[in-house]
Amino acid sequence: MTTAPALIPELADIVSRGDPKRRAEAARRVSELFFQGVARFRPDHVDLFDGVLTSLVPHAELAARVDLAERLALLANAPRQLVGQLAHEDEIAIAGPLLRKSPVITDPVLIEIAHSKGQGHLLAMAERAKLSTALTDVMVRRGDRDVVRCAAGNAGAAFSDGGFAAIIRRAGQDGVLTLKIGRRDDLPPDHLKGLLAGTLDVIRRRLFDVVKPERQSEIKLAMSELEGAIPPVAGRDFVEAQRAILALHRAGQLNEAALLGFAKAFKYEECVATLAAMTAVKIVTLDRLISGDRYDPILIASKTLGFEWPTVRALILMRLGPNRIPSPADIEGARVNFVRLMPSTAQRVVDFWKSR
Repeated sequence: MTTAPALIPELADIVSRGDPKRRAEAARRVSELFFQGVARFRPDHVDLFDGVLTSLVPHAELAARVDLAERLALLANAPRQLVGQLAHEDEIAIAGPLLRKSPVITDPVLIEIAHSKGQGHLLAMAERAKLSTALTDVMVRRGDRDVVRCAAGNAGAAFSDGGFAAIIRRAGQDGVLTLKIGRRDDLPPDHLKGLLAGTLDVIRRRLFDVVKPERQSEIKLAMSELEGAIPPVAGRDFVEAQRAILALHRAGQLNEAALLGFAKAFKYEECVATLAAMTAVKIVTLDRLISGDRYDPILIASKTLGFEWPTVRALILMRLGPNRIPSPADIEGARVNFVRLMPSTAQRVVDFWKSR
């Protein structure tokens, strides 16, 4: 590598004793030389440029350093020491591009900067394609609202259990953060329940509307658990039933077929807990409705969930118990009413139940 000295005579003298203006000009010329050949340079070539540029670049104009940082941020073989030097700059226009994109900055360097620099640096890092749990722990602890929101909305960010707990505490006062963290695919069920427990009802409804269908089921189940954590109603205890429903949900088996099995086995608590999880209606409300004198609540809940008639029939029989047999006329009347019931009408009734 004799190209650099040939391009800039007396480079060693400029590096060691040159005035700032000469050093700045040398930095510009060496940088251009580097970018011209970067695609073919070996690691030892890059190291040579690294040693020269780390001495010269601090003397360059602000605009030149900004431009250099933006160009280096895209390179997989950028000089590591130079990138680290620029990433530590207080001027976010210089540090920002590298903190957002540079693949050569190691996680320990990012964490050290996260501990020592301001919110602009944290926000830039929050936009990286991937964030480690160690880095997000610092972000959640030190970051302001914008930093935490950005990290929570970054699909490539990983959060520790403690990180999730901390961010959920902050989400209690931030509806936007609640929506971002609630949409994460990696949010564990226990933390989802904690998020919902500290959230206003209007934010819960908004979250339910914007998440994926599978997360909607998790929200229904979590809300059912939260709202069902009350003393047994009329002597019924739904705790074990809820545990069984949660296990089915986690196994991806909480569906109409599972409910039909509970109904055929006359497992009342499991049926009510399943319907509560699927409709997001409180267990205590459904228990009171289904155990009443009419089978209409079963028709209404089943219609909103799109159940087939055999499942609805089994639920009606379950409600009566194994020792009571309805007349064929009663069953046919229920079937006709179920067929005639409009889904939109049923949904309005279920929405009313939810507000009770």
